[in-house]
Amino acid sequence: MTTTETGLPLFVLGRGTDPHSERGVDCPGELPTASDPALVERARRAKAALGERVFVLGHHYQRDEVIQFADVTGDSFKLARDAAARPQAEYIVFCGVHFMAESADILTNDDQKVVLPDMAAGCSMADMATFDQVEECWEALQDAGIAETTVPVTYMNSSADIKAFCGRNGGAVCTSSNARRALEWAFSRGEKVLFLPDQHLGRNTAVLEMGLSLDDCVVYNPHRPNGGLTAEQLRRAKMILWKGHCSVHGRFTAECVDEVRERIPGVNVLVHPECRHEVVTKADYVGSTEYIINRLREAPAGSSWAVGTELNLVKRLGQMFPDKNVTFLDKTVCYCSTMNRIDLPHLVWALESLAAGQVVNQITVDPETTRWAKVALDRMLALP
Repeated sequence: MTTTETGLPLFVLGRGTDPHSERGVDCPGELPTASDPALVERARRAKAALGERVFVLGHHYQRDEVIQFADVTGDSFKLARDAAARPQAEYIVFCGVHFMAESADILTNDDQKVVLPDMAAGCSMADMATFDQVEECWEALQDAGIAETTVPVTYMNSSADIKAFCGRNGGAVCTSSNARRALEWAFSRGEKVLFLPDQHLGRNTAVLEMGLSLDDCVVYNPHRPNGGLTAEQLRRAKMILWKGHCSVHGRFTAECVDEVRERIPGVNVLVHPECRHEVVTKADYVGSTEYIINRLREAPAGSSWAVGTELNLVKRLGQMFPDKNVTFLDKTVCYCSTMNRIDLPHLVWALESLAAGQVVNQITVDPETTRWAKVALDRMLALP
């Protein structure tokens, strides 16, 4: 890995390549400076010049300076579906992270080009499960004699090749809003589930929504021989959870919940299911990003809410619903650092390049991976 004189790896700075990561990191070309006062107008001009040839998607966790230019906003799967529903758009500019752009490329037509404004916008959770690691895990399940009765399910927050692995091995993709339905589907086809890559979503769904016990769950650690588990532990388990997590949601603790309840009497605690089990069990409401938005929309005026999810979204929710008291669950600032890589200079650079006829930072998933990843996605779409 190439580093700077300060010792910082170049991919942290948006340059260079990390071959062991979910994405190749490279940002060619000259970016406009963040201090350029004309950035907003430049983005408007470039987007207007492209007209209906471009469709800009903005994930809920994006900065306000970027989200203002999104044609639609949403979570990762909603945006991928929105992209697929715009076949007339020549360019899909995805203001999110790499695995989201991959899903958009999988679901859109071959003649559409998906662009990620900054290739350094990855996902730490997706990076926690590589294809080779998952293949080794599957071999461990085969050695334990349980692979044939195990159904792999991967969260949307995973790379295209992990989705393809699930497609090839009889599994499916899930989102935070349909994880229970995906697990019910999986258990109707097998005795066990290998859940990738977020252990917390898998555990919370299995235990709190489906009645399994914590003893039914084991955690497979890809950095330990045989995942740190014996063959007997694998055979006894019903949920084999990958040792992965969201770097944002994993920061919330049970103490955060206790502190906010003491500080704000009568507060409602609303968290994402990617949070730790002990946080989710202390919360009043648990749900996906769309659930969180809708819960606040429907909440009575004057009510108080401590929200455990990404800070850009929490701040935006406070602006959207000024009649409610919306606060961040943790006192510590907790942005998604990789999602924040998509800033206004990168968006302007991408739009101006497209307007000039130059396609930059195109995300392309190879045909074989696309084929099997789409199988896994289609199984999710067919869920009742």
